[in-house]
Amino acid sequence: MKLPATATLAQANELLRQLGEDTEVVDASELADFDSSAVALLLEARRRAAARGRTLRIDGAQAQLVELARLYGVDELLGLPAAEAA
Repeated sequence: MKLPATATLAQANELLRQLGEDTEVVDASELADFDSSAVALLLEARRRAAARGRTLRIDGAQAQLVELARLYGVDELLGLPAAEAA
């Protein structure tokens, strides 16, 4: 699944529908405008992959997304790289 440039609460339901049950790779490279809904979507993608015995891979995660996931304490759970020191 390729995430769009915007993934906020307003898009959450549609993105969840697009997620599908068999997503194993999420491309977050274009994600620029997002909120905690994007993190929740990634957690749901991880849950679905794990339910099938698979591991979710997130490609192209920008530093802001990694930092938000870190603030929620789920960066390692999502397999995101450690945020670089500013």
